[in-house]
Amino acid sequence: MKKLLILLSTAWLATTAHAADPLPSWNEGASKQAILQFVEKVTQEGSPDFVPLPQRIATFDNDGTLWSEQPAYFQLFFAIDRVKALAPQHPEWKTKEPFASILKGDMKGLMASGEKGLVTLVMATHAGMTTEEFEKSVTDWMASAKHPKTGKPYTAMVYQPMLELMSYLRAKGFKTFIVSGGGIEFMRPWTEKTYGIPPEQVVGSSGGLKYEVRDGKPVIVKLPSLVLNDDKDGKPVGIQRHIGRRPIAAFGNSDGDLQMLQWTMAGSGPRFALYVHHTDAEREWAYDRKSPIGKLDKGLDEAKAKGWTVVDMKNDWQQIYPKQ
Repeated sequence: MKKLLILLSTAWLATTAHAADPLPSWNEGASKQAILQFVEKVTQEGSPDFVPLPQRIATFDNDGTLWSEQPAYFQLFFAIDRVKALAPQHPEWKTKEPFASILKGDMKGLMASGEKGLVTLVMATHAGMTTEEFEKSVTDWMASAKHPKTGKPYTAMVYQPMLELMSYLRAKGFKTFIVSGGGIEFMRPWTEKTYGIPPEQVVGSSGGLKYEVRDGKPVIVKLPSLVLNDDKDGKPVGIQRHIGRRPIAAFGNSDGDLQMLQWTMAGSGPRFALYVHHTDAEREWAYDRKSPIGKLDKGLDEAKAKGWTVVDMKNDWQQIYPKQ
């Protein structure tokens, strides 16, 4: 009887401990402990590192940090589908890059157009619509589109460990923001349902907008101009414009996030910076210094030099995507 009670007690304690774990998809190790220790010290009243609620700001990159980004950014796949849908209205696209490459199915030709070509593509396929029309086009696409490699819906390719991390931070009084190079109007329609982050807490690359009255109804129209490229040094600018507070924690996965992490860590008081390092070629992708998408080179060196947390996806995460 005594042995049975001990076994039941041990099982109960193990179950309770697992239930109490705010990051169950994270393997025990340095990365998980660094997160837990930081959050505990800044939220514990009486701690010398205690941070008041209004200052508990955490910013997250999106592509490669909250969901996958290979073999191309998901917004690019959306833009490609938009080109195909709009092509009958634009016969000139048959000979004009980067549209011609898309219509021929030439991804290498598309990527060869570089950042300038991709910006041209996004501006041409996103502009002219009202924000409500664009939101509907994004929502409809998200509901039906599938990733070309995995066959999964794009919103099923979010990272379960990062969903847990954001929930944990919010439970501890943090306000979580997305700060991404992706388009702000592209992300806002689905981030609340997918991440629990409302549209007013999304910071992204922003195009021009214009107020108009169409058919007697006031609308906001998207313009073919870039107001803010929320990447690299644009990220701290976007944070200042949209949030107005320096984060105390920042999470990224590429050199495009480096300035956001630097800006965060340059503040006074306790700070936390984390890079997601893609090391799992079997369950996701493995890439860093030489990748054309999500390159992590300078950031990896700076993280090592400054003692930032670097998540080894293969070893630190028990699972990648949520279970279906």
